[in-house]
Amino acid sequence: MIDTHAHITMDGYDGGIEGVLGRAAGAGVTHVVAIGAGGTAEEAEGAIAAARRFVGVSAITGIHPHDAKAVDGPLWARIEAASAAPEVVAVGETGLDFHYDLSDRAVQAEVFRRHIDLARRLGKPLCIHCRNAEADTLAILVAEGAREVGGVIHCFSGSLEFAHGALDLGFYLSVPGIVTFKKAGDLPAVVQFAPADRLLIETDAPFLAPMPYRGKRNEPMYVVETLRKVAALRCVAVAEAEAVTDANATRLFGVRLAVPIFAPA
Repeated sequence: MIDTHAHITMDGYDGGIEGVLGRAAGAGVTHVVAIGAGGTAEEAEGAIAAARRFVGVSAITGIHPHDAKAVDGPLWARIEAASAAPEVVAVGETGLDFHYDLSDRAVQAEVFRRHIDLARRLGKPLCIHCRNAEADTLAILVAEGAREVGGVIHCFSGSLEFAHGALDLGFYLSVPGIVTFKKAGDLPAVVQFAPADRLLIETDAPFLAPMPYRGKRNEPMYVVETLRKVAALRCVAVAEAEAVTDANATRLFGVRLAVPIFAPA
């Protein structure tokens, strides 16, 4: 299994990153994409350092929409430099969050556009965060030519209409542990109708642990619960769902499976 979105460099994991990856390997996870996106360049650089340290870890780098207000010239220069590293497989997570509105909406949109421009210049896909901003997100993706690089709507929990719009732009949909919740909105229906070759799975660790671990600190090892639910919704064997989502992640990000799993690079 490939966990395509996990914040494994955050503090608070039992045993640190070594513990996280060890437990993931024990659960059958073969690759983790580490997210380096916050309000500082150190977060991006930390994800790259993890990818350089461990076989089977890749990085995604950018500025989260919550922290768009922190972007200035020096910070953006470091993000551009970090995102060009070969260990970085996508630019982000970027996008719009109109639920918390921790940064001004106009500022979020401007920083979002800068990420799309960066992805186009680097020839790397985008990792998109969207909450309560579906129409605006699609409008910016279209206007800025994001179709040229593609990418993924991470932690997808949006509407059927948003799913159709993202798929029409060539984007993948990454299914989080939310799909295992009783109140999962349109997500189960999205998982059922989306083309098999456009689905990814993720934990978004340490957030949003799937059932039966809801309320606990999430980890990549729990991605198997999401995979099982995806397989059940699509009426396929778990092994088939695993093979398909692994192939999709490899196609989008160019990730390599870890052999031996998560050994020092």
